[in-house]
Amino acid sequence: QVQLVESGGGLVQSGGSLRLSCAASGSIFSINYMGWYRQAPGKQRELVAAITSGGTTSYADSVKGRFTISRDNAKNTVHLQMNSLKPEDTAVYYCNAHVPDMAYWGNGTLVTVSS
Repeated sequence: QVQLVESGGGLVQSGGSLRLSCAASGSIFSINYMGWYRQAPGKQRELVAAITSGGTTSYADSVKGRFTISRDNAKNTVHLQMNSLKPEDTAVYYCNAHVPDMAYWGNGTLVTVSS
């Protein structure tokens, strides 16, 4: 079992920045990779960024150059630094962790970007 707790969401003006954090606990040794997804009202959940246990990162085209995913192995935490935020980035952001044959989700944190 893996438990994920997100923090760092909130309200920010267009062009601003936020940093999301996801603290993992439990069977963290089995995690292959972790990622951030988001779901806007009326839309499907989509992958925003992911990072493997080896540190390889990947990003959705819509956030490349603006968002950065990183991990702090000592604190079992993954961060998502979001810069140059746009109103279309408004969504609930979910932390995700993959282990063999299973995916775990956090409860989500709301990010609202005002124009």
